[in-house]
Amino acid sequence: MLAGRPYNPGDGELVAMRKAAQGLMRDYNATIIGDKTRARTLTQLLGTWNGAVIRTPFHVDYGKHIHFGPDCFVNYGCFFMDICEIRIGARCQFGTAVQLLTEDRPRERDSRAKGVEWGKPITIGDDVWVGGGAVVLPGVSIGDGAIVGAGAVVTRDVAAGATVVGNPARPLPAKS
Repeated sequence: MLAGRPYNPGDGELVAMRKAAQGLMRDYNATIIGDKTRARTLTQLLGTWNGAVIRTPFHVDYGKHIHFGPDCFVNYGCFFMDICEIRIGARCQFGTAVQLLTEDRPRERDSRAKGVEWGKPITIGDDVWVGGGAVVLPGVSIGDGAIVGAGAVVTRDVAAGATVVGNPARPLPAKS
């Protein structure tokens, strides 16, 4: 699964991992700012927490495949679906309801009916801002200092320092 090859999401080991993550998400999402259990829960849930400020509710598939750099902020209602790794650099910020989606499905109806899926990792550089409601699709890399506009659907890599908007996300022209 982590290598991006097709896998069966009903595999017993994967179901057990998702169940464990769901329990930790339930525990975390029941907390409020200042609860002393938050740090322990996020350390157990995430691959690398690094002190990221994560507002509840927060949703993951496994959690263990998400790696935050230092000084990150995640606003309310974000979905980080991590069947492949999600690597996030330092000082990144995510607006409300951002979705980072590493999972993908077959395009052919018959293949989809078999329930097989696969994924591609998402990599986000340092100092990136992802606006509210943006969706980042499997396999995308976002370079250092980039901005993803609110509501954008990011289907391909974003260059360092670029600002992308729209669906599909496209770079804004450079200011002259």
